[in-house]
Amino acid sequence: MTRGCAVSATMQSGPRNGGAGMDVRILVVDDDKDTCEYMKDLLALEGFKVETLSEPEQTVPKLREGKHQMVLLDLMMPGTSGLQVLEQIREYDKNIATMILTGYPTLETAVDAMKLEACDYIKKPFEVDEFRRAIRAALEKHGVLLSPEEDLHRSIGRIIRQLREEQGLKLRHLASRTGLSVSLLSQIERAESSASVSSLFKIAIALNHKMSEFFGDF
Repeated sequence: MTRGCAVSATMQSGPRNGGAGMDVRILVVDDDKDTCEYMKDLLALEGFKVETLSEPEQTVPKLREGKHQMVLLDLMMPGTSGLQVLEQIREYDKNIATMILTGYPTLETAVDAMKLEACDYIKKPFEVDEFRRAIRAALEKHGVLLSPEEDLHRSIGRIIRQLREEQGLKLRHLASRTGLSVSLLSQIERAESSASVSSLFKIAIALNHKMSEFFGDF
């Protein structure tokens, strides 16, 4: 695979949170209906919602419905190519996650795909676990899915903020109780900073809660 999006070292091959695809919708565009059905079944197992198109000219009109966060494009299709469709997509949406799949990879088309900001260029047939990781990498890169570590930080910050507000405390009050700066507490709540065990312990004492409560379902 040729990647335009970074792959996290903490990537898991299965969907996070016990199989939930977070209602992520993926559009598969391939003139081969059997391939469409295979991709739909495979991605559905990961918890994603999948639609398929065997008519590539319908791709942009379908995206205009505003339902999808990712597009998987076959490279070679009658009357057009995945790269031409990708170029049309970029004229409409410069940010949506896209991947090219092909049974006929070449350096030239791989480079063209990267220029059009495809997240990946995947040779068919592909290895399923690597394909799963590539999908998650692209979605995480585009902020659709979070890495497990990022998700944990957001969960901790959200729970701390909720407990603080339930007690009617401002950040300055919590800072006074913990000896931590308002700036650091704010960064922890917004998941902009990873809280140390020491900081979490101080916050737990200040809020009169067990530190384990900050971790929610993790």
